[in-house]
Amino acid sequence: MAERSFASEVKLLRLGEGEQFRGEGILAVTKALLQSGVSYVAGYQGAPISHLMDVLTDANDILQELGVRFEHSASEATATATLGASVNYPLRGAVTFKSTVGTNVASDALANLASGGVTGGALLIVGEDYGEGSSIMQERSHAFAMKSQVWLLDPRPNLPSIVNAVEQGFELSEASNTPVMLELRIRACHVHGSFTAKANKRPAFTLKDAIEAPLRDVNRIVLPPASYLHEQEKISRRWPAAVRFIQERGLNEFFAADAQEFGIVLQGGLYNAVLRALELLGLADAFGNSAIPLYVLNVTYPLVDAEFTRFCAGKRAILLVEEGQPDFIEQAVNSMLRKADVQTRVHGKDLLPMAGEYTGAVVVKAVARFVESYAPQLLAGRELPLAARPAPLPALPNGDPKVFAIQQAAAEVQPRPPSFCTGCPERPIFTAMKLIERELGQHHVSCDIGCHLFSILPPFNIGATTMGYGLGWAGASAFNTRETDKRTISIMGDGGFWHNGLTSGVGNAVFNQTDNLLLVVDNGYSAATGGQDLPSSRAANTLRNTNNPIEKAVRGVGVDWVRTVDNTYSLERMRDALRDALTTKQKGPKVIVAQSECMLNKQRRIRPLIKKRIAGGERVVRERFGIDPETCTGDHSCIRLSGCPSLTVKPNPDPLRRDPIATVIDSCVGCGLCGEVAHAAVLCPSFYRAEIINNPSRWDRFKARLRGAVIGWLQARIERRLEGLAA
Repeated sequence: MAERSFASEVKLLRLGEGEQFRGEGILAVTKALLQSGVSYVAGYQGAPISHLMDVLTDANDILQELGVRFEHSASEATATATLGASVNYPLRGAVTFKSTVGTNVASDALANLASGGVTGGALLIVGEDYGEGSSIMQERSHAFAMKSQVWLLDPRPNLPSIVNAVEQGFELSEASNTPVMLELRIRACHVHGSFTAKANKRPAFTLKDAIEAPLRDVNRIVLPPASYLHEQEKISRRWPAAVRFIQERGLNEFFAADAQEFGIVLQGGLYNAVLRALELLGLADAFGNSAIPLYVLNVTYPLVDAEFTRFCAGKRAILLVEEGQPDFIEQAVNSMLRKADVQTRVHGKDLLPMAGEYTGAVVVKAVARFVESYAPQLLAGRELPLAARPAPLPALPNGDPKVFAIQQAAAEVQPRPPSFCTGCPERPIFTAMKLIERELGQHHVSCDIGCHLFSILPPFNIGATTMGYGLGWAGASAFNTRETDKRTISIMGDGGFWHNGLTSGVGNAVFNQTDNLLLVVDNGYSAATGGQDLPSSRAANTLRNTNNPIEKAVRGVGVDWVRTVDNTYSLERMRDALRDALTTKQKGPKVIVAQSECMLNKQRRIRPLIKKRIAGGERVVRERFGIDPETCTGDHSCIRLSGCPSLTVKPNPDPLRRDPIATVIDSCVGCGLCGEVAHAAVLCPSFYRAEIINNPSRWDRFKARLRGAVIGWLQARIERRLEGLAA
């Protein structure tokens, strides 16, 4: 069950020649693949291209009609290795995953693929997860393209450009026998627009043809002496072929090339930001008509020397808008211009930040400074956008108010670290760990990638490191000594377990006889990437093989001490399992599998069913929890040991007490953790469970009236007592 269904949108994939496609970028990519005659697609989900995997899943019927094979890969390395089908056969293949963490995983397969080269078109569609909306380390895909010498496309973020990049990417790959990487930034993946569709193509050479008539070329295999020839071939044949194709097809674009004696060179993916900056400065319109020369690099690797020298000829200066660091393109441009004896001055990181996302404010400020330096008359008399104006003076000791409002507000706004969703089954796992910490003291905790990484933040503050997806146990592998009986704890999600953790974590621990603990968070889905199914998912899946227990896999590689807790909301069971694992005299690796369904996916699954039952007149009972304001002491241990978003505070109703009391707001999903925390931690008995009944029976109505009467009578007695005390 994915985060979003594209069941209705995939009908657009059937559009034929000349029809108008209107939709989202990720859907347009899929249509472009089908129009290009792709034979197979594989990938691993991850922002910002998870939805591409979801689209392909929902479009499985269309793919099968065209003879296209679609694989949910075990990892990004698996996906990239799938492109091996294009090495010897004229098969067009595409793979997709998140960059740069995914490209890190795929780099071994990518290096081998790029070394031997390909016969059919091989396209890697990577989600460039860089900037303020990212959740990963800040790196660029560009380094991988340079390292392995695969060509890197960075198209303008509109649907016609993206679709053209997919189609031309396959042709560029085939023309140069080189894999091609197409990077899509976060916003490009979800941009909406339109383009004129073409008919879908069934591959002329099919997977069946390849299977029944196998081919091999030993010169394509990375083994000496062929591997030495591969490097020479990259330089002498593949690179020139790519440059020739880029020039002949006009993949890079020029706008108003001779309008001024200076210009802007930019990555294609930053076109919208640059054009908007020019528009705000009165130097362009919303339709792309610019008063400043633009050279748009829809191909950022390889660069075409002849195009640069032509664009820079006669120009005093260019501004190079290259997001991220190192400044690969800027260094290359300075080198090529000097070698060509072109004396155009190159501005880039001197006007733009070396690191960080090039937001609209960042770009408009740099463009304004650049234009003012070379043609101040173009901006004369114009009121500059706020971001392009000189920064105000810093606040003076006497309280000068000349500071940005955001700086003033920062001192007043309380930080709100990201946390688990309301009702998340992972929250009680870390509550149990905090309770064990009270008993046994602190332990070194090695974390992993996934939702459970929120445990490093308040209120849990658990975890020392995270080394990568599925590397939770490997990240603690050095802590293995007979000089202490204390054990480390490693954490891994079910997604990380199947991605990498079974071998690099569990297998490694068994082989090296570790005596430490691994806790596998098994919520039934790849929850952090949108809720896709996994081998251990318990839901039936008609396209994939699920219901493969993690405990069975762990025992299969040699772990003897394994416990499965099939209800993480039971704090007592979770706490007891952790205590046993950390104190048992039995030596060897220990694994706890903590199971409960991801609450987001559970709500997506059951809410439509509940709504349908209620509309049909069925009796439906839902649980909610609350806090008795008369009993709550205001201690707030429940919040400190849970951090649930539905737990908050409100003013104390008792005029003699000042401390605010805890309360449960309407976002509660009835998971029961707050009550479990109160019980397991021996807190105040202020929590209660309530039932919300839709379409109640006569018996339900009678009980409600009876309870209301009794409670009303008791409340009246309390009121009379309070009146007496007041008198």
